[in-house]
Amino acid sequence: MINPGTSTLLLILAAIVPVAAAAIAGNLATIPNVPTWYAHLTKPSFNPPNWVFAPVWTTLYLMMAYAFYRVLKANADWISFAVAIFLVQITLNAAWSWVFFSFHSPRGGLVVITLLWLAIVLTILAFWQIDPTASMLLWPYLLWVSFAAALNWEIDRLN
Repeated sequence: MINPGTSTLLLILAAIVPVAAAAIAGNLATIPNVPTWYAHLTKPSFNPPNWVFAPVWTTLYLMMAYAFYRVLKANADWISFAVAIFLVQITLNAAWSWVFFSFHSPRGGLVVITLLWLAIVLTILAFWQIDPTASMLLWPYLLWVSFAAALNWEIDRLN
């Protein structure tokens, strides 16, 4: 899918742009709703303080972009599927913020986060075929989204 002669700079941009776009889109949905709608929800005891989310997500997005870069620079048979499923999961990542925060729908968020979790698993499996390190870079993301799904579940249940 990627031309072997593609410059490193273009590959870096190709890896960063979709991740940055998802982060920005997610923040546009999330930030205005945290001090208003989200602040008034009943949350479970394991809900972390709000300040935890920004550094965790920043780290995860950097890891995702680097993993995607590693896959993009590889010349492998699985690359078309790996790129497609990565783009699906990063789109679902942003969509979750819009459904949960902007649409004020924890129940809808559960649907999206379930699809996101499955897409991350498929991305990990596809990346493993190309670059095991890239695949392993996504494990913390899967763990965090698993935690976020449990949090989402409890918020939906409590509200």
